[in-house]
Amino acid sequence: MSNIFSGYARNVIDQLPPGRLLALDVFRGITIAAMILVNNPGSWSYVYAPMAHAKWHGWTPTDLIFPFFIFIAGVSVAIVMNRELAKGTDKLFLLKHAFVRAVKLFALGLFLALFYYNFSDPDFSWVDAKLFSMRVMGVLQRIGLVYFATVFIVLYWQNLGRWLWAIGLLLGYWALVMLTPYSDSAGNTYIGLLEFGNSLPAFIDNYVFSAKHLYYASATPFAFDPEGLISTLPAISGCLAGVFTGNILTNKALTLAGKAKKMLVIGLVCAIVGELWGLVFPINKALWTSSFVVMSSGWALLTLAALTWLIDIKGKKYWSAPFVVCGANAIFFYMFAGVLARLLMMIPVADSSLGDWLFSDVLQPLFGNYNGSLMFAISFLFVSYWVLDYLYRKKIFFKV
Repeated sequence: MSNIFSGYARNVIDQLPPGRLLALDVFRGITIAAMILVNNPGSWSYVYAPMAHAKWHGWTPTDLIFPFFIFIAGVSVAIVMNRELAKGTDKLFLLKHAFVRAVKLFALGLFLALFYYNFSDPDFSWVDAKLFSMRVMGVLQRIGLVYFATVFIVLYWQNLGRWLWAIGLLLGYWALVMLTPYSDSAGNTYIGLLEFGNSLPAFIDNYVFSAKHLYYASATPFAFDPEGLISTLPAISGCLAGVFTGNILTNKALTLAGKAKKMLVIGLVCAIVGELWGLVFPINKALWTSSFVVMSSGWALLTLAALTWLIDIKGKKYWSAPFVVCGANAIFFYMFAGVLARLLMMIPVADSSLGDWLFSDVLQPLFGNYNGSLMFAISFLFVSYWVLDYLYRKKIFFKV
């Protein structure tokens, strides 16, 4: 088995172009694989704590996955924009291209929001249940908005301006959330609250979208979305943190070891500052607080520094082949997993769905509640990977 994997790994890694930032490819692959794993348990009632989001304030390893993805997008923005600007590519052309890509990402997110039909209910109305109650925001929607805003900032501001944007968005969001008064329908006025269903981000989400278009539709006094409207603002700072990291990685004046050390030091500072800031502005993924952005950016830097040291400096790279495959088709991976998960909910089996049947009648009796739920997630990941590996071997890559 080890010889088979060794041959497979060498076939993947040795075919990569020389000079490629392998650690970044692996980081992207680990992140998207982790996202698929935690998004698809056999039952949400049986999830090990590290694989679940924090209930409210605080964080778990799972809470780092989405900000890592946004951070990686920022690294890619820096690499691509630096290359294109050095070639003299027109800024407006690059901005238009970014806009089109952002629209595509947003549209893919809406497609996933609409892709469901309850075949077991003869009275089910897709128009009422999905179209007229469509969740507007979501993971891909946020990535699209953040990506476009980041490209705009990178194209029209130099390094100092980008830093001012990053810091200004973090401090501005903190001030906006903590100092702006808002009222509910009963006339009660609030200020500076960070409660489930009672915060300025929730108030704005509820006002702009209305409850039926939000993820937490039953939250009171305000429905809200964990990928909400104004909570997208600090996420842009997380993407800009990736841009600054991309500039470090492409700095030819630094050795590879120097780049890893710089990321390590900055990552430690950010992680500590984020935790300290969290004492007064709690770390909260659902509200995407500024302290959460600084903390998660710190851990992203630490992770990338560790991978750079292990893979690109020490040369321990062949173990990473599956993650290279995952990262090469990251958006397709997310879309495929999203469609497959919905199909497992839609296909009726007995008095339940195919997904529920696989867990409750097959995996749960064999492995128990929590391990059965975990085995479902792992099996789901392996099935998805089998498709990705086929596409990789056929050199089929989907770009948005």
